[in-house]
Amino acid sequence: MTCAWKELLSILPLWLRQKVDRMDNLQELRLRRGRPVEWISGRGFGVLDREVQEEDLRFCVNTASRYSPWTASTIAKGYLTAPGGHRIGLCGEVACRDGKIQTIREVHSLNIRVARDFPGIAKPISIIGSVLIIGPPGWGKTTLLRDLAREIARRETVSVVDERGELFPQGFARGDRMDVMLGCPKAAGMEMVLRSMGPAWIALDEITSQEDTAALIQCVGCGVRLLATVHASSVTDLRSRPVYKPILDNRVFQTIVVMNRDKTFYTERMNL
Repeated sequence: MTCAWKELLSILPLWLRQKVDRMDNLQELRLRRGRPVEWISGRGFGVLDREVQEEDLRFCVNTASRYSPWTASTIAKGYLTAPGGHRIGLCGEVACRDGKIQTIREVHSLNIRVARDFPGIAKPISIIGSVLIIGPPGWGKTTLLRDLAREIARRETVSVVDERGELFPQGFARGDRMDVMLGCPKAAGMEMVLRSMGPAWIALDEITSQEDTAALIQCVGCGVRLLATVHASSVTDLRSRPVYKPILDNRVFQTIVVMNRDKTFYTERMNL
């Protein structure tokens, strides 16, 4: 298991670092203004004995983003990616223009999800065609996708479209035959690597839009196989969501990997 632990500690206020450094199997930290820090681990959850102040939230956001214009733009989407691949969800008062969110003007709470890498967890998966990993947030989809892409890249070329810098942050091992496109929107990134890198596989995290599904269909039409994830609790749930209907109708994926809450998984085959 690999975790960029020092990078995680570096984005926390000084008073919080020592407390967090003693925690085993930490999965999430939730910082809410005026409330104690909530921690979530593989053993349960609890709170610390000090309330979060506005300056604590500001420190986390500023150190995680390093005032980067690209990172700042993702704040408008409600998240930012810290060094080491740790994802920070943001909630608070937003600023809008013409009905579109420009930024989160005042942050009231943060959800810091600890990124970990578990090499070898994807080895039991028997692959037929393109692979879609499904499960609710926090159930291990990204971790499994990372290792599966790495395993495939031992023998075939894999282009990774890593929009948020979470799949292969610095310090996480990449596959031997892998190329990573960082910071590019998924649909545009898929088109770029399809034209420029000639991959056998394209891997990406979290299909969320019709633009994403259209790009996936285009890639399959060009003979590329896919590794991707979506938020869905089951295949039945997946079928009920209109945004995913095009990829199901076009039979884009042949293997579905369904995550369990304990981060185990099982596979289902789509009818060909």
